[in-house]
Amino acid sequence: MEHEGQRSRWECWWIALCFSFLLYFGEHVSAQIRYSIPEEVKDGTVVGNIAKDLGLDVGALADRRFRIVSGSNDDFFQVNQNGVLHVHKKINREALCDSHSACFINLKIVVENPLEIHYIAVEVTDVNDNSPSFSEHEKRLEISESTAGGMRFQLKAARDPDAGVNSIRTYKLTQNEHFDLEVRDQGEDKLPFLILQKSLDREINDEYHLVLTAVDGGNPQRSGTLNVTVVVLDNNDNRPVFSQDIYSTNLKENIQVGTLVIQVQASDADHGSNGEVTYAFGSDQNPKVYEIFSLDKLTGDIRVKGDVDFEEKSIYKLDVQASDNGQPPMKTDCRVVIKILDTNDNTPEIDVTSLSKMVSEDSKPGTVISLISVTDRDTGVNGKVMCSLSENVPFELKQSVQENMYSLVTKGSLDRETVSHYDITITASDLGQPPLSSYKTLSVQVSDVNDNPPKFSLNPIELYIIENNAAGAPILTLSAFDKDLNENSVISYQIIKGNGTQRDITSFLNINSETGAIYALKSFDFETFKTFQFYALATDSGTPSLSSNVTVNVFILDQNDNVPVILYPVSANGSAEGVEEIPRNVNAGHLVTKVRAYDADIGYNGWLLFSLQEVSDHSLFSLDRYTGQIRTLRSFTETDEAQHKLLILVKDNGNVSLSATATVIVKVVEPKEAFAASDVQNAVKDEEENNVTFYLIITLGSVSVLFVISIIVLIVMQCSKSTDYSSKYLQDTNYDGTMCHSIQYRSGDKRYMLVGPRMSIGSTIVPGSNGNTLVIPDRRRRDSGEVRMDYS
Repeated sequence: MEHEGQRSRWECWWIALCFSFLLYFGEHVSAQIRYSIPEEVKDGTVVGNIAKDLGLDVGALADRRFRIVSGSNDDFFQVNQNGVLHVHKKINREALCDSHSACFINLKIVVENPLEIHYIAVEVTDVNDNSPSFSEHEKRLEISESTAGGMRFQLKAARDPDAGVNSIRTYKLTQNEHFDLEVRDQGEDKLPFLILQKSLDREINDEYHLVLTAVDGGNPQRSGTLNVTVVVLDNNDNRPVFSQDIYSTNLKENIQVGTLVIQVQASDADHGSNGEVTYAFGSDQNPKVYEIFSLDKLTGDIRVKGDVDFEEKSIYKLDVQASDNGQPPMKTDCRVVIKILDTNDNTPEIDVTSLSKMVSEDSKPGTVISLISVTDRDTGVNGKVMCSLSENVPFELKQSVQENMYSLVTKGSLDRETVSHYDITITASDLGQPPLSSYKTLSVQVSDVNDNPPKFSLNPIELYIIENNAAGAPILTLSAFDKDLNENSVISYQIIKGNGTQRDITSFLNINSETGAIYALKSFDFETFKTFQFYALATDSGTPSLSSNVTVNVFILDQNDNVPVILYPVSANGSAEGVEEIPRNVNAGHLVTKVRAYDADIGYNGWLLFSLQEVSDHSLFSLDRYTGQIRTLRSFTETDEAQHKLLILVKDNGNVSLSATATVIVKVVEPKEAFAASDVQNAVKDEEENNVTFYLIITLGSVSVLFVISIIVLIVMQCSKSTDYSSKYLQDTNYDGTMCHSIQYRSGDKRYMLVGPRMSIGSTIVPGSNGNTLVIPDRRRRDSGEVRMDYS
């Protein structure tokens, strides 16, 4: 199983190595391999076969001077001439790295003839080799018998140098009826607190013996114990109380000794000596704290006592105890968190590995001259280093795959007849305020060959074109130079044609062979094509001709050319209109509907905001500008109109924003006196509704033949009216001379029709009444709209 795991890990590294070989240029190869080993392994333990993972010839390693050339911790590892990396010295992760972050040892391996540089990162993983431990074996607490239940007492926190799951996970306390345990998370620490569950009586028991156990998360688990002795004392009623449980402050490194860091304050409600508070550091404290900070026992002032260095420690967590002078004294604790702020007090360090002091003038661009590593002990902006070269030299620094690693490479053609010797000054400057810099000078001699091809000043070229460009307009003018004279310096340009595939864009480009101007024969659309690459060739007129090419990476930039599209509401004819009906008795915050839209653009051009452009009553509705949700602001009153029109504007955030509008008609319906019956879902045919109508006509016809004729006439009149098929609640207008009145409405997925005597707007419907109610089938799920039938 272990062999298969190692084989799988090697296969992953082999894939990463193959990808790195795609970056091969000239004689310089740069790759990165990552291994992982647990800490505390024996000397000689194999980390990995570097030669095998990189595909190197083992027999040629000695001739190619296969070696480790740098690394801050390179004494932990060695490589043999078979290309195997093994442990040279036992590694203790807790001594090497911070327990709360991944631990890496970075190595740089070089082989020559040809030159190859490989970066090896070895991750040292944690094993559960440390048990939680307390700074003292026993903790003695004095608690007054008058202490009320629920009072908390901070116990000593255990320390576990292991990281991750192997660190402390929980605490346990021996079972007893008076005390319980609470564990608080204070950032990366877990602090145990003893909670008094039940009042103490010194006359019954004046001492309690408890065991606090700290358990880590390793497998198997490790634990450590602390004996807690609680001594019950008599009456000092009030303990000091800090103004804050946790004090936090920031402190710059290298601050002057004696500077006030922070003042902790605790008050005691008692009088006299019982109310006098003194301060002291907690006993469970890192001894280094006493060397750096001092605490005034009377004022609570914490001052700088020693040198504060961010690079040594970036955060201090102090436990401060406040005690009154009562008999017995009462104590309380707080935590002081001091974050050290980095200052720019370290200059960058430049390490140069020169491969050769001689370079041929026909060396290809990118030929490696030296390897440069830069380090800065500061962090953040102060530790960010920018490297630059002296001006007017045909060399450049290229960032390696590893941060702060550079290669000094040739940037263009060298001409010994012009310059035969270069003194290259490398400047490394951090970004601190004020910035600190360091310098190093390299001497490079140019050897002579007879070759002067045309050269481009920049390669590759990155070209940014805004979409919807004018077809036939120039997009780029290439420019190359040739140090030769006469016709040998006359340069012509051409575009290297692609393979003719669908993504080959060269067929849409044309170039002026004399001026190098490139024209786009089509307008580009960002939503269709975001980026493409092509190559151009510059050839002189000499015999034989010499040429060079350039890579042009073209990036299409998005324009705000897409109008937001309304997805909802959309009416049957395709317009952004919709009708929503809600009962009058809804409360404030009721969701009426949600307007949905999208924009094909990206970024700010595709970020949509919603706003109410028009609304009949601003006090009734609100619109969420980000989600498009329409909600009620308050309950409806009888004086509010029954219909409200909302015009919603949806616009993007482009420089010139585009917008669309949607119209939502909100109808307010007042439920009438009725009982509800569930309708048949999606299974009732149109004939059932006709049967119900027929039975109603027969029922009403039994009263009077003349009544039947009148009802039929009214039915024909009602059916000839246009209906709103998109509403959830439908209410018909009362007609003069009628004796009955009907209302249709919907609740959830149920649909109801109410038939009753004509009522005025102010009439009241008595809840629970079920007279004159007709249940009709719902065809909304089969038809595009509702059919409303009234009998009045």
